[in-house]
Amino acid sequence: MGEDRRLAAVVALAQGMAAAHTPRESWRAAALGACRALAGSFAALSVWERELGRLRVLVNVGDRAEGEEEFPGDESYPVHQFPEITEFLHERWAAGGEPNAWVETAEGPSAGHPGYCHQRVAALRRRGRGCCVVAPIVMNGRAWGELYVARSTGAPVFDRGDADFATVLASVVAAGLAQSERLEEARRLAFTDALTGLANRRAVDVRLEKAIERHRGRGVVVSLVVCDLNGLKRVNDTQGHAVGDRLLERFGSVLSLCGAMLPGALAARLGGDEFCLLAVGPPADEVVKAADELCRRAAELELGEGVACGVASTEDPIGEVRSARRLFRLADAAQYRAKALRADRPVVAGREGPDDPVVRLADEPFGEGAAERRRFRGRLP
Repeated sequence: MGEDRRLAAVVALAQGMAAAHTPRESWRAAALGACRALAGSFAALSVWERELGRLRVLVNVGDRAEGEEEFPGDESYPVHQFPEITEFLHERWAAGGEPNAWVETAEGPSAGHPGYCHQRVAALRRRGRGCCVVAPIVMNGRAWGELYVARSTGAPVFDRGDADFATVLASVVAAGLAQSERLEEARRLAFTDALTGLANRRAVDVRLEKAIERHRGRGVVVSLVVCDLNGLKRVNDTQGHAVGDRLLERFGSVLSLCGAMLPGALAARLGGDEFCLLAVGPPADEVVKAADELCRRAAELELGEGVACGVASTEDPIGEVRSARRLFRLADAAQYRAKALRADRPVVAGREGPDDPVVRLADEPFGEGAAERRRFRGRLP
């Protein structure tokens, strides 16, 4: 391959990884880009999981053999079967060598080989491949994993130039993976409450909008539990904010535990002393049961004074729900009614008859946003 074509292949690989939106997309773009750049028939990207002593395959692309999945659930190999991941990438590199790629063939060692590895040779033969090039991936000064590209039996065998090019591709992949990890961490932080580790309001808004679309399109049940942790101000004023934070963290753990009763539910802290559970799919009665358990467990916490809990579900008689905002208003109104009644169980919107006070209040027009939510206070008997 000429220099211009190789440069174009490197640029295409980098662009493909930069366009990825998720780690999986990034892995796939890396493997596909390397496979095309090296005129391979198959490629895989694997990560070295040191704590488990294994090389785990993240993605397989190209002509996959029987049993090879694109995104394997658990395709991994003990590192002692492929010792170069530790010996070559650590000892030789640390001793002054470079993390260069090498070539294996179905007949044995080839260009740049760090030591005969009969497992790779056997794998090539078993899967009908004639040769492979293995390129170490190094991130932050440490061996991260490997890029593997193979050619079918009968295709030209990789040479020293291919191995050197694979080394360059592996460095481009490493840069792309590092960027992907930084973006993923940024996304995680953007949708996570720093104190409790739960989802935050932004995450709830995004998930709820999508859930309401599914409800409108396919009738999927969407339920929202909004709760207000009672007694936080008293704890902060009398015992300090560090103790108040401990109460928030403890309640967050309880919320997460109760949320686990509902498959796929999202547990979140909306801000301050307000939390919520978003459930998509489970019946309304199951959600109410989880909310009831939440109230019971919250009342048993050493700190605080229990929780005021409101539930709104599209499965209950609350009228048509065409927006996330309306479901939030209903759950809010139910929560404020629970607080006004000092109820030790959840209040559920729509379950107090045709003239349900929660539904009536939630549908009264007055303002928007936080101001709207504060105006619920004192308006419910």
